[in-house]
Order: sequence, then C-alpha cells, then structure tokens
Amino acid sequence: MKSKSTLNILTIGFALFAMFFGAGNIILPPIIGLLTGQDWIWSISGFTITAIIAPFMGILAVLFSGDEFTDLAKRINKTVGLVLATAIILSIGPLVAIPRTAATTYEIGLLPIWPDFNAVISSILFFGITLALSFSSSKVVDIIGKFLTPLLLILLAIMIVMGILHPLAPATQTSITGGEAFRRGFAEGYQTMDVLASVIYAGIIISAVKAKGYVSQEAKTKITFLSGFVAILCLLFIYGGLIYLGATSGYDASGDLKRTELLLYISNHVLGAQGTIALSLCIALACLTTAIALVCATGLFFSKLTNGKLSYKVVVTATCIFSAILAVNGVDEIIDYAGPFLGIIYPITLTLILYVVIFGKIVKQKAPFVGAIITTTIFSLLQFYIVMTLDKATEDSCVFQLNQWMGHVPLYSYDVPWLLPSFIVFVVLYLCYRK
Repeated sequence: MKSKSTLNILTIGFALFAMFFGAGNIILPPIIGLLTGQDWIWSISGFTITAIIAPFMGILAVLFSGDEFTDLAKRINKTVGLVLATAIILSIGPLVAIPRTAATTYEIGLLPIWPDFNAVISSILFFGITLALSFSSSKVVDIIGKFLTPLLLILLAIMIVMGILHPLAPATQTSITGGEAFRRGFAEGYQTMDVLASVIYAGIIISAVKAKGYVSQEAKTKITFLSGFVAILCLLFIYGGLIYLGATSGYDASGDLKRTELLLYISNHVLGAQGTIALSLCIALACLTTAIALVCATGLFFSKLTNGKLSYKVVVTATCIFSAILAVNGVDEIIDYAGPFLGIIYPITLTLILYVVIFGKIVKQKAPFVGAIITTTIFSLLQFYIVMTLDKATEDSCVFQLNQWMGHVPLYSYDVPWLLPSFIVFVVLYLCYRK
C-alpha cells in the first residue's frame, strides 16, 4: 500500500511538473542569470517565489475551495470571478502564451537549421498544424507529450549537469546588488504565467488525485502536498540550473540581446552542434503540444461561456488566426508587451491565491477577499500607468510625482506594493464583517 501511494505521488508530481514546465519557459531563466551574474543565487530565490511556489499555492487555493476554479471564484463574486477567469484565459491563450510558443518554435526550432526561414510562413505552418490537431485528437499529440517532452527534459538535465561540471566562464561581474537580482528574478517569474495557469488546471490535478482513491479532504491535501513537493524539486533543478548556465555563459550582453539566442549559444557550447539541433527540435515539438492544449482550453472556455453561441471550432479557428498574427512579432516583443498586462492580472490572481491559502479556513465572508482584490487592482493599475508613461514624463508632471509617492510604499522596490495595503484592507473588512 505504501509503495502504491509513493507511485501515485510520483506520477501526479511529474504530471504537475509537466503542466508547469512549458517549453516557452525555457528561454526565461538563462537571461536572468546573465543579467544578475555573480548574484545569480538571489535571482533564483526571486524566480522561485513567482514561478514555482506561487503556482503550487494556486493548486492549493482551488483545493481548499473545492475542485475547480469556479469554486475558488465563489470566494469573491460570480461576476468578478468570471471577469478574472476570462482575463486569465486570454493571458495563457491568444494574447501571450500561444503566440509565444510559435515564436519560440521559429527562433529555436527552425532558424538554427534553416537560418533564412520566413517568420510568416513559420507562423502559418505552426498554427495550421495546431488547428488541425485541435479539431480532432490525434496520437501524434500523445507521442509528443509522452516521449518527446521527457526527451527534452533529459537533454536539459544533461546540459545543466555538464554546464555545472564544466562552466563556460566565471559568473559575470555586474553592477547590480543582491536585492536587485532578487527583484529581477521575481519580476521575470511573472512571464512564466504559471500562477494564471495553475488555477485553471488545478481541476485536472485534483481530479487525478480523486481518481486514485483519495477522496477525503485530508487525503487529497496530503497527496497534493507531497506531489507538489516532487514538482517543486524538479522545477527548481531545471530553472535554477538554467539561471546558473546563463550566469556562467560568458555571453556578450553589450549588443541587442535576445533570449532565444542566449539559450542557443549555451546549448551549442555545452552540447555541441548536434545536441543543439536535438534540443531545438524537442523544444519546437513541445511548444506545439503546449499550443494545442492551450487552444483547446480557450475553445472550450468561450464555447461554454457563451452557452454554445460561439462554437468550439469557431473559437479555436479565431484563436489560431489571432495568435498567428502576434507570433510574427517574435519572442522578445511578445514578452515586452506582455509585461505590463501581466503586471495587472498576475498580482490580482496572486492576491486571491495568497489570502485563500492563508486565511481561507478562518475567514468565510466575501468582503475581505473582495476588498483585498480591489486594493491590489488599484495599485496594479497605478503601476501600469507609471510604466507606460514615465519615460515621457517631466519632473513636474503628475506621473513623476505619483512614481515618487509609490516609491515610498513598502515593498514597492520588490514589485509588490499591493501586498501590505491589501492585507490592511483585508483585516479591516474582516473585523467589520465578522459578526
């Protein structure tokens, strides 16, 4: 019985790891290491919070509330929950994540083999295949998911171990401090979008736990915790290893730095040309699997949301066309325009997750949760406004003064100025409504 439980924990843990480890996430850690240099360990700490621990807390938040995201949304308000779910689906769907998979495939999977390949043709081919496989399930998707993704992880593990044993160069000396390195890793963790994905995909993990016979709340929680620990260790090894490889890559960051070029540089110098081609193909095919899963999820969500008025095939087709257009912009441009948008939706989702996990069993009223989310939304919108307008602002402008005021808010330098104010609002509303 004990060995069966261990096998179940490992199976679910690896499944959870596979869900969080999207192929597009591979391009994020190396550049964090390169930019933070000798303080790479601090950047790993920041990245771990937003890219590993926070997504796992998203699973727990849904688990503590019920079996799926709609149960978590009941903690606030049906309409607010619906708006939040829609924003999350758009983020992990056609606005950011799906176009990024196609752009990553082009820059890592095709260009190293065919340097003159056209980006538009690549996008059309990628989403043509994605659309065809999204309409009807195929064994091709299972083969990619079951065999090529594990092969990708094996190649990454080999590259990381070889890079640790034989560093390409000493860790880069940079002018940033440990605190700045932590903030860099923390902010880049938003780009994985795993917190957003976690509350949507939590239902799959919880269903898998129940299907294996763990139906009581205590048993579900125990197995989910232990499975999550397995996933966290795997993610920490992969992400931490890639950050270290970036810090010791010796790559010249003085020019126009692209995330995909840095990863290709590292893999080429550690694995050699043949290893780079194998890695590129695995990443490209893993991106295709991720895109198919996200396109299907988007189609099902909006079809259900409109009670079938928008058919699944119509939504899937529109998603592929829209994503194909955005994908031509390239990985770095997608990440750049996604940053401010994720800076709004990520803190809101993270606030809900944090307060449900920490206070969910004690606080039953909706008002404290709603108040905390509204507070976080206000601060996130202010940050968004500052980011979008500060470059053109003068010293006597309101945005410049607003930025100075925000600088005095506790934890602003760590990109979480909403944390303390939302907590104060949460406590005040709890005390007011506890009767």
